[in-house]
Amino acid sequence: MPDNPLATIQKLDPELTKRLRESEEFAYADGALPRKFKLLIALAFDASHGTIGGVRSLASQALKAGATKEEIAEALRVAYLLGGIGSVYIGSQGLKEIFPEQ
Repeated sequence: MPDNPLATIQKLDPELTKRLRESEEFAYADGALPRKFKLLIALAFDASHGTIGGVRSLASQALKAGATKEEIAEALRVAYLLGGIGSVYIGSQGLKEIFPEQ
């Protein structure tokens, strides 16, 4: 996995990094929606916003939380519908290391 995208901020402002981590833990915690669904929602957002590294990271986390490759693919369908074809390209780039050619 690539370097931590927040490594510079972590060195510059450890308190901010701590609060970001706490917010992430709070947002992705199991609740009315399971963690894996929340990660799939975030994956769709990152795909629609052009964030390849975010798609890669969130897909990996979603798989660890019990998501299937089919659920990941369907999350990208939603990203495509709402964010356009670029979401599919970003999703494909973000997933190529997780799902190498089969």
